[in-house]
Amino acid sequence: MAGRVGRAGAGTLDLTEVHRFPNRPVRLPDSLRWDVLALYQGVLDGLGRAARTYGGIASVGIDSWAVDYGLLDADGQLLGNPHHYRDSRTEGVGERVWESVPADELYRITGLQHLAFNTVFQLAAASGSAQLARARTLLMIPDLLTHWLTGSVGAEATNASTTGLFDARTGDWSAALMGRLGIDRGLFPPIRRPGDAAGTLLPYVAAETGLPESTRVTAVASHDTASAVAAVPATGPGFAYVSCGTWSLAGLELTRPVVTEASRAANFTNELGLDGSYRFLRNIMGLWLLSESLRTWSDRGLPADLEPLTERAARSRPFAALVDPDDPSFLAPGDMPSRIAAYCARTGQQPPDDRAATVRCILESLALAHRATLRTAAELSGTDIRVVHLVGGGSRNALLCQLTADATGLPVVAGPAEATALGNILVQARADGLVGDRSEMRRLVARTQRLRRYEPSGDGRAWSAAAARIGLEPSSPA
Repeated sequence: MAGRVGRAGAGTLDLTEVHRFPNRPVRLPDSLRWDVLALYQGVLDGLGRAARTYGGIASVGIDSWAVDYGLLDADGQLLGNPHHYRDSRTEGVGERVWESVPADELYRITGLQHLAFNTVFQLAAASGSAQLARARTLLMIPDLLTHWLTGSVGAEATNASTTGLFDARTGDWSAALMGRLGIDRGLFPPIRRPGDAAGTLLPYVAAETGLPESTRVTAVASHDTASAVAAVPATGPGFAYVSCGTWSLAGLELTRPVVTEASRAANFTNELGLDGSYRFLRNIMGLWLLSESLRTWSDRGLPADLEPLTERAARSRPFAALVDPDDPSFLAPGDMPSRIAAYCARTGQQPPDDRAATVRCILESLALAHRATLRTAAELSGTDIRVVHLVGGGSRNALLCQLTADATGLPVVAGPAEATALGNILVQARADGLVGDRSEMRRLVARTQRLRRYEPSGDGRAWSAAAARIGLEPSSPA
């Protein structure tokens, strides 16, 4: 996790990292949890360093991952550390939810991709618990951190739209859906929109950080992907995006949700973006497979430097072994190289024979997933794609960018790597009147950030054959 200070205005957009702090999940006897207090202390430490380095800060904005939440009691006290979305408690819970609201109806209301860890399923898993019975307020992770900074309570819309309890058509919580699922509507605070004022710093925060109490906190697009998409440097229509990090979020920006049976069958989601736009996308497991592989090798004392491994992977045999990145066996933390080998064995493939071949397998498989997802998104929405913008940490991986261009048959513009932080800063700057509309924000990113373009090459038929091997050909609309 990182705290960054940004400057934005006419012809200016830059970031400086002032603090970096770990985000280590904690395994308890019965669950996997986030150490949210350590995360909050990291936020305070980052604000303190910003104050010492720059003096005054005009505004603060917080974004994070989606779906996870904290519960507060009637006194406003946190009821335990939030569960981690990779915890196993939601396994098989979907069927219980669908008994009350069938899956197709749930999709028509929320437009949300089925993921076992969506907030609606986490709450179903918590049903009957003493913790949930005591809860009076539910705050998504960035809303919780904002609450501790300001004392205010609110639910930022882009993150709320990932819960499975938000009506994609009205842009607000669905009280009717909550009622049918036995979920207390009173837990959920009013919706905030990106750019809304969230308050100013509480006295103890000002004392801790050295910032004045008058320092404003602004609601940004608090789902990190929504912030990243806001900073996609597209200068014209017909673009797709891949926000690539631990997850790859691949899709399109639309003006209205697509909640057809075909889009549900293809497991596409409709999450809110900036200015009422919709992020029509699929979650792909992403570079999680690579980071867990590197961690496993490092723990075993094996060399796990990504750059030389990627250079060797570029010279490895193409399509020697492939996996579906979204196979459930890859979700939990653990020995990823062994799981990849097991997947290959059960699908009749020779497992990768060394670490570089494993890296090649992961990156080619991700490129194939990007290909299938974007082609299906185009078909389901009736959209033509001319260029793919790959943003986030994955944009630094030249091999992944080139493989994505080759797999999709489309040019890939890579960067910025810090799209989420830039989108966060831009929303704050826009609230201050320093930048213009969404198009101007994106033109500013394109003018000021280092981007690299990759042209497609190679044999498209080979990619089609590889996709067919692991069932990643795009789905056709019903």
